[in-house]
Amino acid sequence: MIDLHTHTTFSDGELIPSELVRRAEVLGYTAIGITDHADYTNIEHIISCVSKAKYLEGILDIRILPGVELTHVPPQKIAQLADLARNLGAEIVVVHGESPVEPVRPGTNRAALEAGVDILAHPGFITLEEAEMARDNDVCLEITSRSGHNITNGHVVQMAIQAGAKMVVDTDAHAPEDLIDSERAIQIAFGAGLTLEEAREIVLHHAIIR
Repeated sequence: MIDLHTHTTFSDGELIPSELVRRAEVLGYTAIGITDHADYTNIEHIISCVSKAKYLEGILDIRILPGVELTHVPPQKIAQLADLARNLGAEIVVVHGESPVEPVRPGTNRAALEAGVDILAHPGFITLEEAEMARDNDVCLEITSRSGHNITNGHVVQMAIQAGAKMVVDTDAHAPEDLIDSERAIQIAFGAGLTLEEAREIVLHHAIIR
């Protein structure tokens, strides 16, 4: 199982990277993205600090991808900030999508897709045109286990299937109890409208790590 959207004490998470990674390893994760909330005010600090968690890869049996979740960044600044994140060493760039439970600025989904980020997190009521853009720009659409954000999982899955876009199941974990095992991840994907076979394929065999 992979989980490419999690948070630590470097933003609003409860765990330092070492504990987050260890807890994920115990649950059977093979890779974890540490993607703390970032904008222009803190991106250098987050990437510099989180990248140091790579030291665990030589000891624990899990791949660690330091990155960021660009959060409530004005749409016209997303592409530039995504480029900066990569130049600073981010291995994965997530954008906080237009979740219906937060006041995300309209146009955020489209800007993230045009920028070709790695994952559009909890994209809410994404349009079919946007899902097709995700397909064309190789952006994964997130199926999330996070309460609130997950109320549009079914819609996201429908749009992704129609467009042929990639999907990934993530936790958006902020606390220890947010982490899940592969069985739970499969249930979440299945509950969002995928067949059981499709859910297992996404959770157990999804190959989007570059």
